[in-house]
Amino acid sequence: MNKLNTLFSDKKKLLSIYFTAGFPELNSTAKILNELDNAGVDMIEIGIPFSDPLADGPVIQDSSERAIANGMNVSFLFEQLKNVNTKAPLILMGYFNSVMQFGVEKFCKQSKSVGVSGLIIPDLPIEVYLKEYKHVFQKYDLKNIFLISPQTSNERIKLIDKHSDAFIYAVSSSSTTGTKNGVNADKEKYFSRIKKMNLKNPVMIGFGISEKQSFNKACNYASGAIIGTAFIQSLKTKTHVTEFIKTIR
Repeated sequence: MNKLNTLFSDKKKLLSIYFTAGFPELNSTAKILNELDNAGVDMIEIGIPFSDPLADGPVIQDSSERAIANGMNVSFLFEQLKNVNTKAPLILMGYFNSVMQFGVEKFCKQSKSVGVSGLIIPDLPIEVYLKEYKHVFQKYDLKNIFLISPQTSNERIKLIDKHSDAFIYAVSSSSTTGTKNGVNADKEKYFSRIKKMNLKNPVMIGFGISEKQSFNKACNYASGAIIGTAFIQSLKTKTHVTEFIKTIR
């Protein structure tokens, strides 16, 4: 069974951590993965660095630029992941251009071979996925995780829910990653709307979740939350992974 389905079957207040592969050093990836796993993180998202990450704020953009400068690319990332075995499900997150350049089926096959459970590709529309790529993802037992935002209509959310089989990534705002305003009243209204829809898939909340208070607030409305920018910032300041996780829960 895919690790993602097992994860969501018996646990709440899930903590997912995002970081950029190849940052701060080219060979940091495996070390960070093992440290996050040992710290008890429930799910780990590995960002594939991209030259023009439109959805990302300055901290993640900078980490992506530095990772590329370090020499990180898709092929090298797969080589690094060959020697990693985590309890936590691994998710690759990146832009579709990187996947297409590598070859969609080849990318999926390699992902499966190194133990990846799912993919988050923000710029792959669900209509294109269903028509052209769903069969490839299913062939390699890879879950495709779609994003929704406050502007996503209920009709579209239901469409995404219908064709999802892991979790739905609820972006807390329409801005880029790294927003500092935590979970305010407008976001709580949006989270409440999603919760009342009684979707068949669990929901994880991301963007703007950076510390214990915003994490706990998000967990009132969803199965858990995703932290990226704050963790990458901690890597810059050389905070130990375990110490960072302790500040969240």
